[in-house]
Amino acid sequence: MYSAVRTYDYEYPESEMDERESLYFDTISLADSEAAAAHRKSMSQSRNTIYHSAVDLADNEGRNSLRLGAAENAVLAWQPGYRQSTALEHLRETGGGGDHTDAAITAQILALQNGRGHLSTGIGVGVGGGHGRNGSGGADAGCGDDEVSRRLLRNSSTISNKDKKLPITYSQWKSRTYRRFDDGNRSVDFVLAYNGEIQLEEHRRKREIFETNLRREGLQLEHNKVQRVHFIKIHAPAELLYRYAEILKIKVPLKPIPGEDQIFAESAHEFKSCFTRMCRSLFSSVQLNTALFPERESRIHLEFSRNYLDLYDKEHPNFIDASTRYSIINFILQRQHFVEGEEMADNLGIEKLVQDGVYSCAYTLHDKDDRDRLLKEWANVSKWKNLQPLDQIKDYFGAKVALYFAWLGFYTQMLIPISVLGILCFFYGFLTWSNDPISRDICNDNGTIMCPQCDRSCDYWRLNETCTSSKFNYLIDNNMTVVFALAMSIWAVAYLEFWKRYSAGLVHRWGLTGFNHHVEHPRPQYLAKISRSEKLSGKTELQDENGKRSILDPDVPFWSIKFLPNFTSYSIMILFICISIIAIAGIIIYRMAQRASHSILGNENSMTFKVMILPMTAGIIDLIVISLLDLVYSSLAVKLTNYEYCRTQTEYDESLTIKNYVFQFVNYYSSLFYIAFLKGKFVGYPAKYNRVLGFRQEECNPGGCLMELCMQLVIIMAGKQAVNAIVEMLIPYLMRTFKELTYRHGWYKNNKDQRLVPYNQFTEDYNLLPAENNSLYAEYLEMVVQFGFITLFSLAFPLAPLLALLNNVIEVRLDAIKMLRFVRRPVGMRARDIGVWHSIMTVVTRIAVASSAMIIAFSSNLIPKIVYAASMGDPELNNYLNFTLAVFNTKDFQVEPLLGGSQYVNETQCRYTEFRNPPWDEQPYKRPMIYWKILTGRLAFIVIYQNIINMLQGILRWAVPDVSGRLMKRITRENFLLREHIIDYEKHHAMKQAQMTVNGLRQRTTDTQAPGYDDATTFVLEPRESGSWQQMIIQL
Repeated sequence: MYSAVRTYDYEYPESEMDERESLYFDTISLADSEAAAAHRKSMSQSRNTIYHSAVDLADNEGRNSLRLGAAENAVLAWQPGYRQSTALEHLRETGGGGDHTDAAITAQILALQNGRGHLSTGIGVGVGGGHGRNGSGGADAGCGDDEVSRRLLRNSSTISNKDKKLPITYSQWKSRTYRRFDDGNRSVDFVLAYNGEIQLEEHRRKREIFETNLRREGLQLEHNKVQRVHFIKIHAPAELLYRYAEILKIKVPLKPIPGEDQIFAESAHEFKSCFTRMCRSLFSSVQLNTALFPERESRIHLEFSRNYLDLYDKEHPNFIDASTRYSIINFILQRQHFVEGEEMADNLGIEKLVQDGVYSCAYTLHDKDDRDRLLKEWANVSKWKNLQPLDQIKDYFGAKVALYFAWLGFYTQMLIPISVLGILCFFYGFLTWSNDPISRDICNDNGTIMCPQCDRSCDYWRLNETCTSSKFNYLIDNNMTVVFALAMSIWAVAYLEFWKRYSAGLVHRWGLTGFNHHVEHPRPQYLAKISRSEKLSGKTELQDENGKRSILDPDVPFWSIKFLPNFTSYSIMILFICISIIAIAGIIIYRMAQRASHSILGNENSMTFKVMILPMTAGIIDLIVISLLDLVYSSLAVKLTNYEYCRTQTEYDESLTIKNYVFQFVNYYSSLFYIAFLKGKFVGYPAKYNRVLGFRQEECNPGGCLMELCMQLVIIMAGKQAVNAIVEMLIPYLMRTFKELTYRHGWYKNNKDQRLVPYNQFTEDYNLLPAENNSLYAEYLEMVVQFGFITLFSLAFPLAPLLALLNNVIEVRLDAIKMLRFVRRPVGMRARDIGVWHSIMTVVTRIAVASSAMIIAFSSNLIPKIVYAASMGDPELNNYLNFTLAVFNTKDFQVEPLLGGSQYVNETQCRYTEFRNPPWDEQPYKRPMIYWKILTGRLAFIVIYQNIINMLQGILRWAVPDVSGRLMKRITRENFLLREHIIDYEKHHAMKQAQMTVNGLRQRTTDTQAPGYDDATTFVLEPRESGSWQQMIIQL
């Protein structure tokens, strides 16, 4: 029956046979034991040509011929260079066609139902004298022969004997059951998993009740108990999806409506200008592959209603797509009880069951074809310059995830112009490097002696030692600094306003216009919380006449119920922020103490201390404190949010996000704020240093505080981005690999039969990391923190936007790879925007205006230069360096330095950076009038700068509406067209129903009229000239 085909397959022993192939063989080998033995022998010769003949067991002649052919092929299989022909090859030779996999499917069902709850992977089941891989006979399975024969012979009148004898390969069997029910038709939409070894009666009873309720809702369930982890496959039929799509007010696309083409054509024509066509041709290399991701045809969307089922375009990809289907099933799972007779709000939902260990997890399945296509064209670093297939991402992950990637891509594109400006500003500093009078005077100075930078062992030093650092300081503190700060402030507002405009178009295209959190249903946890409230007792449930109880959603008053949890929650948040600030202050005092103690030891000037000991010890303590506070607060924030009354999931996510971000804001930016606004500003002067707990305050490095802020920003920003990129990919990969090896090799198990073999989609996805955080908090936090870096502090480093741009180009692809390869498919969620993150970035933008103004005023030389040039009449700033240095008499030291054998032991004067009177003045070391002029100029600059920026930002917000006029006009026209279309549909539907009623009454009148019968008179009014029908009046 089977022909031998020449090949050069690799030979390997039977013990190395792929366990998935063995599992496949176990499920279908019940049909014939002798053929199974021959096939297992050939299986060890080539794992790619595994097959099984679905033989008609009732036909003895066919069985004998198969056994003979199998024996001949078994001998031939051991000859070098030969293998058995595959099912596909045999099918081509015989010219057969059709689907021939029913035999394997029925045998697999039999294996699942034959009491083999712990089917050993790789152990063949023989019948009679057959032997499996371990040499054990399969007599226990022999009782299934009649059942196999019966199942194989069903529909025998329509299946020829030739078709029944055709083989089935492992790939054919796998394609039929990879992510489908055993019938090969129904898709697996959701999966519940639990450990089959743990047989607690309480858990079993809860699962039974829960699954019964799921079936009552209309879901279809099928158990898979082949391995130690048992799976429950869930399928949602169309009737159930229609019912809940109407309940959840899901919008779906309509069939083409007369007149919509004109609306779409006019909208598209406005986009297709000469400039856009030119840009499209220039950037053709970044466009999507239209063969894999075809452009979606525009459609008008309408909330689903079963009354208008004929109006919807069921063939459109957006018609109840996969993400919508999974969200509907998840909605059902979250609202089913698992305790019979006590249907309370606190004993329902799959989350509670997973938390209690009744189920180990619940997840949706990846789609192999769609995932492979996205991995090839989207989740691929080599495709970094290509646009993202947002429509396909929305179909696969849902609108919330798609909006995150759309926002990240838009943010990355908006970084391009500000990055170019930052590069220009940086190059301006290089080009005008030699024209800076301050750095030129510092490098040419040979006689200026500076005062010691610590109390004891620090020596005097020459000003020209800071020549290099002063030149680098000029790169970020030059005439372009204010220009860059102004552009950054305008860019931040433009980015936020244009994002709202861009996202409005996306949301409308996806049929989510008008969606908000008021449409969302209450969280089950919220209903459980209010049901336990004594103040709301009697308002949460309603019992009808039949005794059926219904859960209500009562109004929860703020001051009497919500105020105390909210006040407590945010009070604890402020407490932790204060603790974080105290910890940072403690680290600063520790650095002061280290400087003082090492001064006593006399090694303050050592390079090891300056570069290694002090920064490393302070950094380690800082890292430990911040990490501990972050760990404690992250878990505490969840508990505090659970304590509040958050009605919907959106409200819950926003409340949790605000608590976490405010705390992270202090953690991430506190050290930068300290350097920018506090460090070196209140040091004092050599005769009277300001001290904290007896320690002298830290001074800025010789290059200035702005230079130190630049260095700190580069280290934190670039280091954080590099670490996050590695951690995001390395940790999920290691966790997935460890989990796969654990289940594959049976670690922590003495019995190897307990290994989990991933042979289909739901067993493969079981090893992935859980997609628990649907709010995408970690991903948003990383990018919003980066946004804070470049808006708050990029003034100190104009290349910060460029670093962010380079990081984000890769970040988009890494996030996509992580979600497709390492994380289970998340449940799709609807969303109309990025939520509270937009409000957070708006607040950060406002803070950035004040931050930029204060950095320019107090950390740069702009205001002192302007005041000096105006007061001294020296626009060339030739004597500006001497103007900024005050004179100090060494005999006035508060703490005499221990100079030892220093060459400066006889110095009588030294200079320090301050605006103070010289020692020979009538008021020595007091503030001169020029200091107050500079301070007034700084404060005036802050006020003027903020008002100008706020005015420009307000004009920009007014000029760029949230929804474009073009889109608003289109929405208005679509709504009008939709109303008219529904009115016409209702009119024709009413006319049709009326005509059917009239015909029925006429027929009834004809049938019932007889002598002596009271004639029925029927009045049917003819339609008016306008075509409308009047009400039919029927008089009996």
